[in-house]
Amino acid sequence: MPTYSYRCTECDNAFDIQQSFSDNSLTECPVCGGKLRKVFSAVGVTFTGSGFYRNDSRPASTSSSSSPAPAASTPAPAAPSTPAT
Repeated sequence: MPTYSYRCTECDNAFDIQQSFSDNSLTECPVCGGKLRKVFSAVGVTFTGSGFYRNDSRPASTSSSSSPAPAASTPAPAAPSTPAT
């Protein structure tokens, strides 16, 4: 079950509580009876498994990734042949 943080707008009482997704939000402070507000904060996310790292999605190579890309080469024109006499 997720944990939600609440803070009272009247007395600044802050607390965390575990609630189900289907539970209604709390609206009344248990200390003074004032109005509660949900506190939102950054959530730490960890991606695990294959495909989340730079080296998982690239083919194995011995060249450095900082080297410039090879220039596109075009075939050299064939030299005209000289007839034998």
